[in-house]
Amino acid sequence: MGIALANRARRSQGQMTVELAVCIPVLIAVSLVVCNAMLFLENCASFDRLAKDAVRVYAASPAQGQSAADCAALVQERLSKSFSHDYLEVDVQCAGTSGGCMCYSASLRFRPTLFGRSFSGAVYDVFLRPLEHTTQLVVDPYKPGVLL
Repeated sequence: MGIALANRARRSQGQMTVELAVCIPVLIAVSLVVCNAMLFLENCASFDRLAKDAVRVYAASPAQGQSAADCAALVQERLSKSFSHDYLEVDVQCAGTSGGCMCYSASLRFRPTLFGRSFSGAVYDVFLRPLEHTTQLVVDPYKPGVLL
């Protein structure tokens, strides 16, 4: 009886090492996905607030002779300074709506990272597309001295 128990113990000595070798890559992949998801959600929350604030500051009351495209460029410049990481891209577009209002659409593109550091974006020759988040705000630009 003692010999059979010793043989069984000897056969299962490396089992934990094999299980660890199989589980570690899976755990790393899951942690990468979770890290990227949290980083993306954090940037999206900040982007929503800062993009709408920038549109309110620069586009709601444009300077004399300033066009909507100039306002969009100012908003994009302000957001690019706030989101200056190499894995983030900011784009701001404006379009006219009915009644003279302007719709500003700000987009944030997020390229997946390797725990916050940039990498080629390819995993086993599969290229990961950037995630995109868009927020919009419609404003009625105030033009002092203009009568309807």
